[in-house]
Amino acid sequence: MAKWLLIDGFNLAYRCFHGLPELTRSDGFPTGALHGWVKSLWMLADQERPAATLVFFDLGGSQDRLALHPEYKAQRAEMPEPLQKQIEPLKALTRALGGAGIEQDGVESDDLLASQAVALARAGHDVLIVSSDKDFAQIVDERIKILLPPPSANPKLGWRLLDAAGVREKFGVSPAQIADYLALVGDASDNIPGVSGVGPKTAAKWLAEHGSLEGVLAHAGGLAPERFRASVAADVERLRRNRQLTTLNLALPVVAAEPPTPRPEELFRLLEAMEMRGTLAEARRRYAQPELF
Repeated sequence: MAKWLLIDGFNLAYRCFHGLPELTRSDGFPTGALHGWVKSLWMLADQERPAATLVFFDLGGSQDRLALHPEYKAQRAEMPEPLQKQIEPLKALTRALGGAGIEQDGVESDDLLASQAVALARAGHDVLIVSSDKDFAQIVDERIKILLPPPSANPKLGWRLLDAAGVREKFGVSPAQIADYLALVGDASDNIPGVSGVGPKTAAKWLAEHGSLEGVLAHAGGLAPERFRASVAADVERLRRNRQLTTLNLALPVVAAEPPTPRPEELFRLLEAMEMRGTLAEARRRYAQPELF
């Protein structure tokens, strides 16, 4: 079967935006993220040789999670205006490069991506998820792996592959325990508070001893260190709600497993309109025979 590349769109777009200088078109329209985006997709295509690339974007908040926790992701700052301006051109470039853009109002892109990944894996495909979001670690298995971008603090580490053994090494728990782990330690990026004072090592120790969040809650009176017993016992319902918030929804509709086709002439037009001359020259070299596409 085939290898599929599933990209967490805004996760990569932010990296492209912050990773390049503030480039602009002659009229001042920002293009830095667009330069980084095209080069990133080409690099991933050259490195991984996927049969297809799907890119997942958020259109709005997760209605299910907001109903559970109105403060879900409430602390996040608005997208910087220069990046916001580049999102629609970025999506157009994605389609021209042969990647499908997947989005749905009121549904979080993480859930769309995870549902697609699991469906492809069940059909026998191999899946690489391009994202630094730790939530995806819960669906890693023999067919689904994560391709982690270089960390901003240490870009020399390069792109790294995270498999099931890597998940256990990184978090101290198995992929099946990631949602429980996040429920206990919390997730600051999603504004989900965990048990006050409980860090990764304590959460991993509890899950190793008791197997799951429910096992930890059932043994709250015997947890070590003892200082956490009362707070865990008092937070049972909130921690169960956390578990609902941190669990990816794998029951969403998926797109047909048919690789999209690149459109070189459309790509050339878009790059020329954005005055991305160096990228346009490289595109013409890459797609020297557009009739093949």
